Amino acid sequence: MRVPEILETCLYVDDLEAAERFYGTVLGLELLGKKDGRHLFFRCGRRMLLVFDPHATLDPSAGSEIPPHGAVGEGHIAFAVPHDGVEGWRGRLEAHLVAIESEVSWPNGARSLYFRDPSGNSLELATPDLWRIEEGEIFSGGEQRVGG
Repeated sequence: MRVPEILETCLYVDDLEAAERFYGTVLGLELLGKKDGRHLFFRCGRRMLLVFDPHATLDPSAGSEIPPHGAVGEGHIAFAVPHDGVEGWRGRLEAHLVAIESEVSWPNGARSLYFRDPSGNSLELATPDLWRIEEGEIFSGGEQRVGG
């Protein structure tokens, strides 16, 4: 047996309100749930991005059936974008005054844009061929390609 896919992944932030604005407005993710002072749940394609305040999720006295968890420091996540969407995303980031920290053209032809969220997490928009994944494996089903 092996695990077939990632269902959800998580980032930790120090300001949930700023994160809600950033991930909802700049990246265009759909907010599916939130608990003030604790978490945000965003749909990203067919998967979920969970955004937690680590001070709330590390507290063992919170009385949750979910074990305490959290992280301190900057995390990283890469979001998949199609090759023909990279320039549109560059424009969207610039329009929202999000600085592009680095741009990489990988030896295999993949491309990445790196930038930060308001809590300093390192975010990447990368073409799927970075990991030898075909765009059709990700972008089928009419998902939005640029914006939100």
